[in-house]
Amino acid sequence: MTDQAEKLLEVRELTMDFGGLRAVDSITLDVSKGEIVALIGPNGAGKTTFFNCVTGIYTPTRGDIILNPPGEKSRRINGLKPNRVTTLGMARTFQNIRLFQNMTVLENVMIGRHCRTSTSIIGAVLRTARSRAQERETIDRSYDLLDQVGLLPFADAFAKNLSYGGQRRLEIARAMATEPFLLLLDEPAAGMNPQETRELDSLIMQIRNAGEIAILLIEHDMKLVMNISDRIYVMEYGKKIAHGTPQQIRANPKVIEAYLGEESDA
Repeated sequence: MTDQAEKLLEVRELTMDFGGLRAVDSITLDVSKGEIVALIGPNGAGKTTFFNCVTGIYTPTRGDIILNPPGEKSRRINGLKPNRVTTLGMARTFQNIRLFQNMTVLENVMIGRHCRTSTSIIGAVLRTARSRAQERETIDRSYDLLDQVGLLPFADAFAKNLSYGGQRRLEIARAMATEPFLLLLDEPAAGMNPQETRELDSLIMQIRNAGEIAILLIEHDMKLVMNISDRIYVMEYGKKIAHGTPQQIRANPKVIEAYLGEESDA
């Protein structure tokens, strides 16, 4: 287990209310350097609402979200806008694919590099040496990321022409283009066939191992979760009902009951 100093994300007693509905109820969670952590639970458990709070889409009703960028001071990020959270080093993908469908695969990744460039509008218009150098670096880095996710042969294709699994991988590449130290994946295997899911399993492990990027993911595919996760948090009705290793979660009676209940309601 990693020590306190290596924690990249610390969430303490996070609560989110929508009127009279409590969607997230006092959730405490952390992710440490080099980890893959999963957040699971039945539909409607509050997982995506939790992600939306952590990434700045919602401002939580109460609680603390602390980001610890490597080599920098810790900071409380409650209420920061999503683009600012991304600039600090935490990127995410979404449950519903959000690509620029009529742009090329390469252009989609290049857009992700925007927060890491500093060229002014005047510099871009005048094509200064600095702007040209940053553009070249953006293109080179984008090609590298496409190679990493297995999409290099499709760089010039429109995003809409990729397979479903390819579009999911492109979303991950675009998120990685922001140079995160923490990557949040919201149901990355949703809609994938078994072969695509196996490829995703390998890709997530590769990202963690190659880039020293920690990963927090929401996922319903239990085989994928159990294969790649170091630790797992389980939510039900907005509350955390379990936390542990895959082996501990697999044998936890509360978790078994929560998932059996979901299946019986289906």
